[in-house]
Amino acid sequence: MPPTFDEARAAFPVLDHLAYLNAGTNGPLARSTVEAVLAEQLVDLTQGRGGEPYFSRALGLRDEVRAKLAALLAVAPEQVALTRSTTDGCNIVLAGLELGAEDEIVTSDSEHFGLIGPAHASGARVIVAPEDRIVEAVTDKTRLIAISHVSWVSGNSLEPERVQAETGLPILVDGAQAAGVIPVEAGAFGFYAVSCQKWLCGPDVTGALVVADPDALRVAVPSYFAQSEQQPDGSFVPRAGAERFDSGWIGGPSLAGLSAALEVAPEWRFERAAEMAGQCRAALAERFEVVTKPDQAGLVTFRPETDPTELVDRLRGQGVIVRELPGRNLIRVSCGYWTSEGDLDRLIDGLATAS
Repeated sequence: MPPTFDEARAAFPVLDHLAYLNAGTNGPLARSTVEAVLAEQLVDLTQGRGGEPYFSRALGLRDEVRAKLAALLAVAPEQVALTRSTTDGCNIVLAGLELGAEDEIVTSDSEHFGLIGPAHASGARVIVAPEDRIVEAVTDKTRLIAISHVSWVSGNSLEPERVQAETGLPILVDGAQAAGVIPVEAGAFGFYAVSCQKWLCGPDVTGALVVADPDALRVAVPSYFAQSEQQPDGSFVPRAGAERFDSGWIGGPSLAGLSAALEVAPEWRFERAAEMAGQCRAALAERFEVVTKPDQAGLVTFRPETDPTELVDRLRGQGVIVRELPGRNLIRVSCGYWTSEGDLDRLIDGLATAS
């Protein structure tokens, strides 16, 4: 039987004392995730980090995690590269596309630097458009559309499915604020990058990149996992599938923790997160300007009436953890399947007393 809400929430000890509403930065860690990390660290402590058993176990964990991420993202394991962050994935794609000064990348005006930084470094001309005007910004020089699935600022979907359908162009999707909180079919896009420490509640420095057609993307930033054969001059035969884009070694403790984290979420995760985000938005809208549209993902962003930095600090003092978006006069609330009505009450009460 699937866990009840109380059972699912009890997996996260931080929720015993905090209204933790910040999964858009880092999700809460489940007890089983940390136990898996510690168990693997104890193996390393007592048996060392070398020799055939060590490497075979770590490689087996890579295969296990890759398969679980593939199932979550509705793709084949051969389309999944293991990375350390969404930024890693964006860099891998934008370096591999070999764009030049005559090419254009269309993006939105609310993207994270983890996407627009690599876009700028690609050498292509970056065209910035409002979130709802992406399609209109496309020209005959556009070679790639690079946008978030869900904006880390507004919490609104940029509707990458619609953008792709209307333009027919390849899309690099920053899925950091989508994977784990809404259903994702990453294979619908050319490239889909995620961070696993956010809504997937995995350990730090874990991520993934989905490449729909691995053979169509050049390996421009190779790690050891890029090659199945190598020559003394560094030339190599790429590995089969997206494994060739793996961004480097990930330690066994992190892999074991991520594997455990991917087992924690219940089947009803998406419906519950949407319900809590809807309740949060409705409650905040009674008093504040909310920039997140109705019926979005887990993020709800609002404009406070007082200094956001001070307000976030005062809320923390009351056991409510939310995120200020620097330089924007905005506060962001993250609602996951583990969020309770009591968490939202603490947020609203804290805003009333702290303002």
